[in-house]
Amino acid sequence: MEQAHSLLLNEEACNQLQEHQRAKFVIEWLRFLKKLLPADVKQNQKRLVEQLTAVLTSSPGPPTRLLLAQCLALVYRVGDSLTSSLTVDRCNDIIRSKDDSPSFLPTRLAAVACLGVLYEQLGRLLISSFKETMANLLKAMKSAESQGRCEIMLCIERILKGLGVSAVSCHRDIYKAARTCLTDRSMAVRCAATKCLLELQREAVFLWSTELENVATLCFRAFEGSNYDVRVAISKLLGTLLASVLEPRQVIGSKRNSLEEVMELLSSGFLRGGAGFLRAGGDMLKGTSSVSRDVRVGITQTCVVFVSILGGAWLENHFSCLVSLLMVWVSHARATQYPADAVSCRCCVSFILRATLGTLLGEKAQIAAAKEICQLISKQKRVTRVSPADVAASQHVLVCALLELGSLLQDLSSTAAPLLQDTSIGMLDTVISVLLHPSASARLAAAWCLRCVALGMPAQGAVLLDRCAERLNALKSCPEAVAGYSAAIAALLGAVQLCPLGVSHSKGKMVMTLAEDLLRSATQNSRISIQRTQGGWLLLSALSTLGPTVMEHHLPRLLLLWKCAFPLSVKDVENELRRGDSFTWQVTLEGRAGALCAMKSLVVHCKDLLTDDIIRCCLTNIYGITLFRLPSLVKSYGNQIKNAATVFRLRVYEILTVLQPKRYEGNFGTVLKLLLNDLTGPEITACAELNLLPSLCYSQDLALLGPGLHDVDQHYIEEQLHGGGSGGGTLEYDPFIIFEKQQEVPTPLPPASALTSAAVQLFGVIFPHLGIQQKAQILEQFCEFVRQLKGARQQTVQIHVAAAFCCTLKCLASSRRELGSEEVQRPALSLLLGALEGSNPLLRCMAAEGLARLVQVLNDPNFTVSITLMSFDKLKTARDAITRTGHALALSAVYRYLSGISSPQYLSACVGVLFTLSQDSTSPEVQMWALHTLSMVVDLAGPLYHSHLEASFNLVLRLLLSTPHTHVEVQQSLGRCLNALITSMGPDLQGEGAGVCAVRTSCLVGCAVMQDSQDCLVQAQAISCLQQLHMFAPRFVNLASLVPSLCINLCSSYLSLRRAVVACLRQLAQREAVEVSEHAVALVKELPHVTIKEVGLEGALFSLLDRESDPHLCQDIQETLVHMMSSSAESNLAHWLKLCKDVLSSSNKVISGQMQQEEDGDRYDDSSAFHAKSESSGPFNNLRWSTRVFSMECVCRIIAQCENGDTAHFNMALAQEQRLHESADFLVLHLADLIRMAFMAATDHSDQLRLAGLQTLLVIIRKFSNVPEPEFPGHVILEQYQANVGAALRPAFHVDAPPNVTAKACQVCSAWIASGVISDLRDLRRVHQLLASSLAKVQVGREVSSQLYNESTFTMETLAVLKAWAEVLNTIAQLLKQYLYQSDEAGTASPAGAGLLKLVQTDLATLSRLWLAALQDHALLTLPSQYSSQLPSTGGSFYTAETVEQARPHYYSAWATILHATALWLNSTGFIMVDEGPANLSRPVTPTSMGQSTSLSSVKSPEDVYTDRLHLILGISVEFLCSPHSGDQMENIDSCLQALQALLEVPWPRSKMGNDQALSVELLSVLHRLIVTRESPNIQLAVLELVRQIVCAAQEHVKEKRHSAEVDDGAAEKETVPEFGEGRDTGGLVPGKSLVFGALELCLCTLVRKLPQLSPKLAGSPMGWGGHTCSLSSTDCRLVTSALAILSELPSICSPEGSVSVLPTVLYLLLGVLREAVKGSVGAESGQLVPGILQALRTVLTSPMSRAEKSRGAWAELLRCALHTLLESWHTVDEVTMLTSLTIFLLYASAEVTTVEPLQTCCIQTFRASLESKDPVVLSRSYQLLVSLFQGPAPVARPFILALGGCLVSQLQEDEKSRPQGPAELQAVQDAVRALEALVFAAEETHRPQLVAVLLPILISLLLDENALASAPAASRSLHESALGDLMRIGPQHSAVFKALMASAPHMKARLEAAVKGNQESMNTKAQTTRVNSKNTPSIQLKINFL
Repeated sequence: MEQAHSLLLNEEACNQLQEHQRAKFVIEWLRFLKKLLPADVKQNQKRLVEQLTAVLTSSPGPPTRLLLAQCLALVYRVGDSLTSSLTVDRCNDIIRSKDDSPSFLPTRLAAVACLGVLYEQLGRLLISSFKETMANLLKAMKSAESQGRCEIMLCIERILKGLGVSAVSCHRDIYKAARTCLTDRSMAVRCAATKCLLELQREAVFLWSTELENVATLCFRAFEGSNYDVRVAISKLLGTLLASVLEPRQVIGSKRNSLEEVMELLSSGFLRGGAGFLRAGGDMLKGTSSVSRDVRVGITQTCVVFVSILGGAWLENHFSCLVSLLMVWVSHARATQYPADAVSCRCCVSFILRATLGTLLGEKAQIAAAKEICQLISKQKRVTRVSPADVAASQHVLVCALLELGSLLQDLSSTAAPLLQDTSIGMLDTVISVLLHPSASARLAAAWCLRCVALGMPAQGAVLLDRCAERLNALKSCPEAVAGYSAAIAALLGAVQLCPLGVSHSKGKMVMTLAEDLLRSATQNSRISIQRTQGGWLLLSALSTLGPTVMEHHLPRLLLLWKCAFPLSVKDVENELRRGDSFTWQVTLEGRAGALCAMKSLVVHCKDLLTDDIIRCCLTNIYGITLFRLPSLVKSYGNQIKNAATVFRLRVYEILTVLQPKRYEGNFGTVLKLLLNDLTGPEITACAELNLLPSLCYSQDLALLGPGLHDVDQHYIEEQLHGGGSGGGTLEYDPFIIFEKQQEVPTPLPPASALTSAAVQLFGVIFPHLGIQQKAQILEQFCEFVRQLKGARQQTVQIHVAAAFCCTLKCLASSRRELGSEEVQRPALSLLLGALEGSNPLLRCMAAEGLARLVQVLNDPNFTVSITLMSFDKLKTARDAITRTGHALALSAVYRYLSGISSPQYLSACVGVLFTLSQDSTSPEVQMWALHTLSMVVDLAGPLYHSHLEASFNLVLRLLLSTPHTHVEVQQSLGRCLNALITSMGPDLQGEGAGVCAVRTSCLVGCAVMQDSQDCLVQAQAISCLQQLHMFAPRFVNLASLVPSLCINLCSSYLSLRRAVVACLRQLAQREAVEVSEHAVALVKELPHVTIKEVGLEGALFSLLDRESDPHLCQDIQETLVHMMSSSAESNLAHWLKLCKDVLSSSNKVISGQMQQEEDGDRYDDSSAFHAKSESSGPFNNLRWSTRVFSMECVCRIIAQCENGDTAHFNMALAQEQRLHESADFLVLHLADLIRMAFMAATDHSDQLRLAGLQTLLVIIRKFSNVPEPEFPGHVILEQYQANVGAALRPAFHVDAPPNVTAKACQVCSAWIASGVISDLRDLRRVHQLLASSLAKVQVGREVSSQLYNESTFTMETLAVLKAWAEVLNTIAQLLKQYLYQSDEAGTASPAGAGLLKLVQTDLATLSRLWLAALQDHALLTLPSQYSSQLPSTGGSFYTAETVEQARPHYYSAWATILHATALWLNSTGFIMVDEGPANLSRPVTPTSMGQSTSLSSVKSPEDVYTDRLHLILGISVEFLCSPHSGDQMENIDSCLQALQALLEVPWPRSKMGNDQALSVELLSVLHRLIVTRESPNIQLAVLELVRQIVCAAQEHVKEKRHSAEVDDGAAEKETVPEFGEGRDTGGLVPGKSLVFGALELCLCTLVRKLPQLSPKLAGSPMGWGGHTCSLSSTDCRLVTSALAILSELPSICSPEGSVSVLPTVLYLLLGVLREAVKGSVGAESGQLVPGILQALRTVLTSPMSRAEKSRGAWAELLRCALHTLLESWHTVDEVTMLTSLTIFLLYASAEVTTVEPLQTCCIQTFRASLESKDPVVLSRSYQLLVSLFQGPAPVARPFILALGGCLVSQLQEDEKSRPQGPAELQAVQDAVRALEALVFAAEETHRPQLVAVLLPILISLLLDENALASAPAASRSLHESALGDLMRIGPQHSAVFKALMASAPHMKARLEAAVKGNQESMNTKAQTTRVNSKNTPSIQLKINFL
């Protein structure tokens, strides 16, 4: 194909190719030429034109001719246009040619296409030949076939486009030709004619002036028998013409047409159709309706187009007039002559209202429209008092108005609140008044409207329920009131399922009472018996939707009502039959049908309540009735009870379908007789196929039937055309559906159709449970019925029985049951094959799926093969399209559920047959089905298909190049086939081989051909194919051309195309979002509503999201935006934030200037109703609240994304600095915009937007609270926005605010207060007051509050408030702890939390009481299910018994924070009882009562109250810590541990813990598990701290016991203390019961995990840690130190014998850690370990157990062993640490340990060796330790003095000779002097003068003479000064020795005197300097240093 890429066609290469390859070569050349043509071609123009003309005359296919025409026109446009007339003449000659052979047709069509594009591109250059050309075309059209007519119409359209006003001379002729084509039998010709007229009307004014009525009539006729594409095209034409009438583009006269005249024109078509006067009059005389539904649907779409073109502003101004004119349609007698017509007309008008009001108007205008509709309803209400005819007309008006009002209110949601508050219109009163209307349809519409109110504004639900219940009670005697109000209550109950906030449980009791009352009083007045019966059961059915928690309380009463509704015995049945009349039976059947509906509702919504007894009761009631006698009853009483009997059977089928068939196995016979009668009986009604069959078809096969109902925007009215004779569904057909869970108005089928559908479903459920004989007999019977019947009845029965059997097969496949033996299989196969060859395409699709299920169920390879062979045989012999299409589809279906096609032979045969069928150009239908089947086969074959790929690609491309545009269904199947082939090829498409390149080219050419198609579905297929290609071979997809085409189709009027575009964009955005955005911006073309250039593709997607209602499409748009944001938000921050801000501020209300800090007044005043201009100045107008909510979610995503990016995003100083040097953008620079957006959202009328705004505010506070303000040091950046935050929060605490909004606001409040942003109490008080108001609301309690929502919302709000307060208290505690920690290190001003504490202090008493109550509730709710009987019957403090399940999540989210706060409060009070009962707290359950009676006889003592509280907190904590559910519970674990720590800081809980060893041991085991399973260092540190506190509690307990024993025994010495502590007499520690053992385990676990070398097993194993250095972090060191501290305390809580048991382990671990620390194997942080190790060692050595009489000996022996171990491991890196530890041993161990030989000698030698060290640091530390030793106990000090004193003196004498050179050496000498001084003072008084006489000369020798001092180094001078100071200090103390020495040594005296003199001179010099400096200092000193 590379040879095709040239300016001129490579004819040599082209001629060498085969015919089909030549076509591909030519189109590839034309594609390349089209891209190349903007270049200069004048040199080659002649040759190029010749080649293009040659292609023209070579019979090009449809895509080739279009491309050829474009290239030819471009050549003349770019090059020399003078010869273009020759080409025009040539084309005209071809068109005139008399050759009518099929082979010449493509050339003629190509000539027509070329003419069109030439005129379009060259325009007036060809004006001279225009008339001749036009005459030629119009003449040719008279004899042309459909393709020719279609092409000529499209050609004329292009000519008109090119010539514009110059073609005016032929306008009339064109109009005449187009008129004929507009009603052509070919739909493609109709579409082409429509496009031609649409272009003609731009200049031909007569089309929308004088000829308007004729054109309209013509369009009405064109609607008849049309398809979807034709209806869309014609409605666009007629809508455009009508819009031109009202807003003409040019003045055509003085008179302007009015809206009334235009609507009158449409009305004539809507009411009389497109027929002429005579036919319409004849039909009127006959009494038949002449208007087809095609016409009405077309006119409906026309009306929508016409209003959409005029726009939202026009609609605002003319809505009142428009809606009144539309209501004329539904109130006209001709439109509502028959019920089905009335339903259809109502749907049409409802669609017009929904499609215009819902999409064109902003929220403010929608509210004004709702007011207008209310006034319309008010007018219609008055009609109910006039004649019955007027009532009948008004009911349809009311239905349309009410349903649209409901939709508006549901869309507006809480934004519509001002509408309800407007007393001038009284909206709710108006709607409720319609509940008394005589018409059932009007009443049900009003009920649905009320349901929409409750959905949009949940607060209204309870109010409306109460109001309707009150009216129902008051008007029980009025049949309309009973029916209307009961329907309204049922609808409102149905809305509760969709409202997260729910409704109060008391409403359930109220409804139950109402229903019971209605049913019991039904027989009192026959005039209202039916209404009361229906109403009662309707209420009970709706009641079940509230769920099992409500229904379990009412179940006994419901069972009793069921029992009363049905006969109890056979005798009762006989009595009924004898005495009943038609009215009685009607009432009875209605009642029983209602009872059955209530049963079904219970089974569906309350499965948890279904016990065997209840199911048995249901079935008994069902079979206790006259199920057998129903047919005879209908015969006896005729049509009077026929409808009631039908509804009754329907209810029986519905309840049996949802029950297990095994339950009613014995009654299968009776049920089957009824089913067979309803499926095949003589009186059956044809069920609409589209309601029955699609669910039984394979979803992808439905594409064969054209665009599905849900693939078009107009599905709401399009389904009217497929609804059979019923005209679609409506609420009055089944009022019991009004409470089902759905958003849109339900449209139940008429009872007869619904009965058929239910019968099919039930048959599918029952049939698998029948016996073999029964199955075979029934299927034979089905086959016999189909054979015997003829005509329409045969088709109806065939559809019913085939659907029933397919439903059976589906159930069999899902339940994995067997069908049966061959006697069942034979009739089953016969039934399916008959359907497979049926005339109905939908039936054939279902039969193919049935065959697939049959093969799946049988799972027999032989059967499968026989099916396929039979289909092959049929396809070979059959020639009719029906048989061939059905069996072709069967070829792929049989392997659908068998894991695909695995046989190469079958695949080859299948492909061969399908290739042949797909090339049968005589039957497009066969081609379409064959190609669809081929796409299925490709999918099923998988890799096996690879050998057929190349041939398949060639076939698809060949057909794409040859299929006429009129056969779009074939092109659609080709698109599906190409998509499947690309998927099958997969990543192999990236290859570089010749074969792969050819295949890839075929793909690209195929996609290009489909993109140029006129059909939107084919274009959608092209986009899907390119999407697949991009997935597997992205570099071969040209985004520069793909993205602009996607952007252009983004606003297509076809839903399928928009879906494909957005799905493709979503995929592209995942990998190439930036490139996609750039290509979109590069596109100059403007799209409707939004300009790509202005807001980019992202803005266009936001606009599209706002207009779309399809959920799947909306989700795709959101995902696309999220992907684009994740790729470019950080790099293009300003753009994204501005986009979100524009979206958010796009509603009609505008907040200008400064942010409003108070709520606006009435934002929806009447003056701005319809005539207000748009106030939004941004690029978006009137976006819906849901779109704005998504924009806030995007803001939160952007913040989260920046969090993972550059740190400058959250650092103002860094951001400003970086912005100076580079063009970067940072989030912190946009903080003002973020706050503004959060404020705007949080103060909106929409509750959902308020929630989103508060969430955004919360995120902003959390992320920016610590960002400092560079310009004001000491302040944070958020401080300036405190007023905005307060104003944003205030509306959420309004009395009318929903609980979920208040709960979220509480969370924001606590985050704001806790953030520390505001320190000024006055500023904090604003937000504090909001929290205080919510606390007051909580104290009032749920008993007083109005029950607008479910009781669980009170729980949610209460716990949110308590959690917020708890977070504030926890923050205060943290701040105070930091203050205390800092004040220990350095003085600080005042604690940051002190001000906060003042705010909270006043409410602490109340809060503590509420916190304890909440914790008690949580404790009860966490009990296992087997203890549920212990729960209080009335509920807890903040939840009711009925809302237990709903309340659990709220408690679960709040308990940990509340627990921590409660523990802190108890810590602060020290468990001292305070007055906790403020007068304003009205609460039925006090937290200290723990669910017990609060009578005086059971008042608890303070001790019991304290104990209960302690156990409550301990119980909750231990229960949670035993099984924290997942890793995301770290915050809760941390809160638990901190709470326990806070408790154990108080003496009383510590004493309780110390007393209860079992409790301590249990807590230790939980903590042990926690430290093993959680790696978080903070958690582990907290655990160890808690263990330390537990050990301390035990220590205190043991000490107290020992002290008590001492006092009691009068013992004077500690040795006589009785034995307390663990171990007792034996010293044994029992695992699981011993506190010491548990603590040892936990500490050992911690130590070994951090230092595996401690474990002999781990250290010794070759794979272990023995040879590795285990580097510890500072946190690890803290953990190890904490564990050692705990270990060192353990002996003190043991008995003497117990301490002996524990001591070896403690010493081993201590010395092991010490060994690792001094070896340097723990890394650089070992310095942090050493102090902790030494402290722990000291604690062990000073333990009281070391001196206890019973353990002293054992301790001494063990400590000697430890000392020996220490001395043995001396060869270490850290000699200083070892010396220190040895000194601690010597000082703190008893003399029995250290004075024993040879240990003492070894110790002395160790010190002597250290004194000989060359390291001054070691020397220094040795001297320091010797000071401690010399000052120690005499038995320890004496040997060291004797052994080391001489060594010390000699070293000092050496130091005199070699003066110190550095600070370390200086320190060593000074420390040596201190050691010698300590030795002197350690001596006895008698020997001290001698030793002083040794010390003083040494000190004098360290002095420098006067000359040497000036030049001496700093270290020598420092030594000199230090020695002189020592002499001045020691000399006077020993004056006698000093004087004697001075007298005996004159040189010493002289040296000393010189030194003293020099020192004095130095001091005098310093004093003078100080005086001079003092003169220069200011006289006034500032108290505060501002620097």
